[in-house]
Amino acid sequence: MHVEPSNVVASLEHLTGPSRGTVTWLGGSALDISLSTGRLIQVAEAHPGGFQRGGIARLHLAQHAYEIEAPEGLPIWVNGVRVAARQLEHGDMIEFGDSGPLSRFRIHNSKGPFRKTIPDILSDSVAYLRTSRQPPVTRAYRAFGGLMRQLAYETTVLFRIAVVIAIAALAALAYQQNQLNIRLQQRIDRGVVQLDSVATALTRAREEALRPSDLTEMREELAQRLTSNVERLEALEQRSHAIGRVIAESMSSVAFLQGAYGLRERSSGKMLRHMVNDAGVPLISPIGQPLLSPEGDGPVAEVHFLGTGFSVGESGALITNRHLALPWEENSGTEASAFENLEPVMIKFIAYLPGSAEAVPVELLLASESSDLAVLRRVGDFQTTPSLKLAAAPPVPGDEVIVMGYPTGLRSMLAQSGDAFIEELQKAENTGFWSVAERLAEEGYIAPLASRGIVGQITLATIVYDAETTYGGSGGPVLDMNGDVVAVNAAILPEYGGSNLGIPAAKVRVLLEQAGLR
Repeated sequence: MHVEPSNVVASLEHLTGPSRGTVTWLGGSALDISLSTGRLIQVAEAHPGGFQRGGIARLHLAQHAYEIEAPEGLPIWVNGVRVAARQLEHGDMIEFGDSGPLSRFRIHNSKGPFRKTIPDILSDSVAYLRTSRQPPVTRAYRAFGGLMRQLAYETTVLFRIAVVIAIAALAALAYQQNQLNIRLQQRIDRGVVQLDSVATALTRAREEALRPSDLTEMREELAQRLTSNVERLEALEQRSHAIGRVIAESMSSVAFLQGAYGLRERSSGKMLRHMVNDAGVPLISPIGQPLLSPEGDGPVAEVHFLGTGFSVGESGALITNRHLALPWEENSGTEASAFENLEPVMIKFIAYLPGSAEAVPVELLLASESSDLAVLRRVGDFQTTPSLKLAAAPPVPGDEVIVMGYPTGLRSMLAQSGDAFIEELQKAENTGFWSVAERLAEEGYIAPLASRGIVGQITLATIVYDAETTYGGSGGPVLDMNGDVVAVNAAILPEYGGSNLGIPAAKVRVLLEQAGLR
């Protein structure tokens, strides 16, 4: 700041000591600065005979400002550097003696009421922290106290009102953040329950998975079970040549569906994985369930499912149940609407058709919102297969129907594969969910089972019949004696003497029209 010598208007702003918070205006060509017995800073005209008792510094008007001079033997620190004499500049920090007080030298354009701006107040605090030689803790304490005091007493009323409003806004924000934290903790707690539900589903899937001991038991029971299946099929064929023809002609259109899904954390995109120990072995909770986490180092947690579908139309589309196309909806513990920060992801979904050694990837085309139906489409190159025809009219009570599908999934096909094939699997120790199906397809053992029943009741929404089936047979076709589809197998009602429910073919026709396939 440039000021003519005759017009120099300067001041000392006292930052520490008993005089802190006050301003001493400087005027005259030579001034003596002294400390009273109470350590108050006093400024007076310089005594011509030299420093008087109590004098701590002298100011001389020189050039465009003042020059400070220290008495012999007394220290003066300017901007943290000890000096004997120095030309002062606007903003210099002056510390009188080893223990202060500390003042700031300022040059003004004119003398009048002194009011500091916010940048000035902040600058004072930063300058004090930088130049003071007090211990760090004391320096920080005093700097913060001075900052708060100046903001409270030396700022405008408008600024103070703005600060009060800002503090109120921060308090409101803190309250809102606290509420968000509470809701987040509640979501985390619900997430723990969801993980337990998924773990339960995985445990159930693990219990249903094939084990080497299962193969041993199956070999022991194979002869009896196979004989029973063969006798049932032979009896059915003997009763009616038409039934045998329907089964033979429809078999190649009935697909075995096999899939797996996992859960993905919405916020991070990480899949739910098994937690493993240092040896890579999955960890199990005390209640026998796998421990799962998005931060796990083990394999992705897969929930396996299987069922039946059948080909319709020239597009190669497959009809099945909605609860197979969206399997997480079937499991009440892992229902899609229950996931807060987890979303279901289909990991793998394939279809095997009789006579084909290769699986075909499939994906959901359209799922019905009003009934347990879905349309799947095959992905990539695939061989055209025969399709089933939808019946023009529904059956009537008392009509015979044939239900085709893969009840019990892999187990029923293993039961038909023979002792040698099971023994080969045992030796290879290859009983994985996917690998067993691959081996069955390679050997030509993918084939649906058929069971005959009688229609007991018909409504617009369901057809009830007593044909034998179980899990794995869901999504299979229910055929009349002409081989036309009258319903899609959907549910089992064991409490009603083994009765089953099917979705009428009319609803399949509506769904195909919605999917643009008719």
